[in-house]
Amino acid sequence: MTDTTTAPDLAPVVAALEEAVTADAANAAALFRVHAVGGDGPTSIRVNRHSFEQDEPAGFGGADSAPGPVDYALAGLASCQIVVFKYWAAKTGVTLDHIAVDVDGDFDFRTMFGFEGGGRPGLTDVRVAVRVSGPEAPERYEELQRLVDAHCPVLDLVAHATPVSTTLTVAS
Repeated sequence: MTDTTTAPDLAPVVAALEEAVTADAANAAALFRVHAVGGDGPTSIRVNRHSFEQDEPAGFGGADSAPGPVDYALAGLASCQIVVFKYWAAKTGVTLDHIAVDVDGDFDFRTMFGFEGGGRPGLTDVRVAVRVSGPEAPERYEELQRLVDAHCPVLDLVAHATPVSTTLTVAS
């Protein structure tokens, strides 16, 4: 479990963000960028000043040297749940001593590889299991869960269709 008792006090961060956005709604806008380069071996990914790799399991043609794209998507959901739980706990004054999140996703790879009988090329079902502890009544944590589910950006991305546009540039 993640021990949040040693985390910095988020209340001032929450207050400062709310003040900045209240003063100017443009302060709420953010742009996220990811750059990836593939070739032989794992894909190299850069996000701001962070770098990491992505690979596929051996059964999918990779060397299993790093998590795969679906692994990262589910990890993004799990970590976003934790971040939003901590944010809303601070915003609502709920004491959150520990939080752990497990995410499972079912995937049928037939469509991805063009095999007969497939459906969607993505996940067909996702399950999020959150475990929290703290001194509050269970009802306070249930309300916190409702707030998190209503405000978690990655949960929204997974649960709802998001417009996506793709461009292709062919180098000569």
